[in-house]
Amino acid sequence: MLKEKYQDVLDLGMKLQVKAGDVREEGGKLHIKGSAAYQLDKDMLWGKIKSYSGWENEIAADIKVEKTDIYGVYTVKSGDTLSKLAKQHFGDAKRYMEIFNINKDILTNPDLIKVDQKLKIPNK
Repeated sequence: MLKEKYQDVLDLGMKLQVKAGDVREEGGKLHIKGSAAYQLDKDMLWGKIKSYSGWENEIAADIKVEKTDIYGVYTVKSGDTLSKLAKQHFGDAKRYMEIFNINKDILTNPDLIKVDQKLKIPNK
């Protein structure tokens, strides 16, 4: 029953390629375990979990993070800008150059990013 309610959380875990995933219902709770590649992926999963009212009584999640060299990898969507990403991930649009600088291997201009580019997001 809880697996069905939280199916989109489980689907997101699959999309984010959470490894060693274990999902089971026990004692009236949905227990989720796994290992996400980056903190960004873990935060996305928790964001999805917390979008449900009453999740605190229904979910017990233990999500580990494998890589800590960067915050994560973000796939650019239509309408994104580096300042928008900086605001979203750091709470400060003025930090956009941090994202540009860590992605100089694929970016030549901070005003030119393309849909579907995979950008590294530095640690906060």
